[in-house]
Amino acid sequence: MELQKIQDEVYNFLKDRDWLKYSPNDVLIHLYEELSEIGKHLLFKSRYKEEGDHSKPDEEELPREFAQAFSLFLQLCILLDVDLEKAWKNEIIIMRERFPIDK
Repeated sequence: MELQKIQDEVYNFLKDRDWLKYSPNDVLIHLYEELSEIGKHLLFKSRYKEEGDHSKPDEEELPREFAQAFSLFLQLCILLDVDLEKAWKNEIIIMRERFPIDK
């Protein structure tokens, strides 16, 4: 699925639920929350945190945490009128020039 199609699907999901009313600030804070859930998984995976310290996150939930963060990131793009697919296509050109493959 192309990125624009995913962004359109997220837009329709938000519109149907009247969730376009939320501010970019609110969405960004929610995105931070979801990213911290991914961070929690990494802390346990690296053994920086042990089960006795806090409740260990369910490993099966990690893909869902990524999907939630991705959805919120797209919601932020929608609210700020960013065409992420176009932005990415431009950015990858710049990155390839800045970071060429060493031969």
